[in-house]
Amino acid sequence: MNHPANIPQMLVDQFGRRVDYIRLSMTDRCDFRCQYCMAEEMTFLPRDEVLSLEECARLVKLFVRLGVRKVRFTGGEPLVRKNALWLFQEVNRLPGLEESVLTTNGSQLSKYATALKAAGIKRINLSLDSLDPQRFKAITRTGDLGKVLAGLEAALKAGFDNIKLNTVLMRGLNEDEAIPLVQFAIDKGIDISFIEEMPLGEVDHARKQSAVSNMDTLARLRNTFSLIPSTYQTGGPARYWQVNGAPSRIGFISPHSHNFCENCNRVRITCKGELYLCLGQEDKIDLLPLLRQYPDDDTPLIAAILHGMQIKPKGHDFDLQRAQPAVIRFMSHTGG
Repeated sequence: MNHPANIPQMLVDQFGRRVDYIRLSMTDRCDFRCQYCMAEEMTFLPRDEVLSLEECARLVKLFVRLGVRKVRFTGGEPLVRKNALWLFQEVNRLPGLEESVLTTNGSQLSKYATALKAAGIKRINLSLDSLDPQRFKAITRTGDLGKVLAGLEAALKAGFDNIKLNTVLMRGLNEDEAIPLVQFAIDKGIDISFIEEMPLGEVDHARKQSAVSNMDTLARLRNTFSLIPSTYQTGGPARYWQVNGAPSRIGFISPHSHNFCENCNRVRITCKGELYLCLGQEDKIDLLPLLRQYPDDDTPLIAAILHGMQIKPKGHDFDLQRAQPAVIRFMSHTGG
């Protein structure tokens, strides 16, 4: 492998923001069909158009050499990818990488929790939008709440002490579950983040009508819980509140009500090898052809990544007033 000698020790974009965090989508496939993430009748990519696990490992290794300190594995559902554990083990051997995190729907955690811990995964984010089995099934279209909750218990038993729930509230569907979900997190001694629905891809509901503002959610929660502003950070866009008298924190990821682009430190790599510089823009660089054309030379890949830093947008263009989403690709393709 040809490694250029003089490469930057960190990635800095045109606005002076340091990029030290990548989100890697391992697959667009998932055993759920969540309403806000993908269409019900989803067509998945041919396997030869998807990054191999070896290509994923090569990209992560390269980004770590360029100063990335955190990687999040996303999908789709990462744990439906065959031999996913191999990738986690490879990545967590890299000197300089400080944290590897997994975002999962929890369906496979009962099977893999102990192995994930052994492979070096530091934290788990688990998507959970309802505690009602029938409502959970309606939101996910195929999901089994009991299986997900069993997966959460398996992760706790395996020794994961930094688990966070990710919740998307939708008006008329599950917005009344904010308080029960927070209480559930408190009872389990874990954190929870509320994520405003991202207007990505064509879905079968009007996001303008379904969107729930995190400002409204916070106001409702403060009527029930004693919350203290927190300086806690995980390197992502969430702003946290501490639950008084409990270890749990409540995070809010608010692309609509509280824009977080000013301090963006992230880029995304799709399962197709596309380097997206912003979740809410179409600016991208296709790394897959370079990976396959230059299997033994990282120079073209490094040049492409550095060019990406110069075209990384200042921020997203999410606007719930638009009839059509600003970004047509689905969240499952981009990486949740």
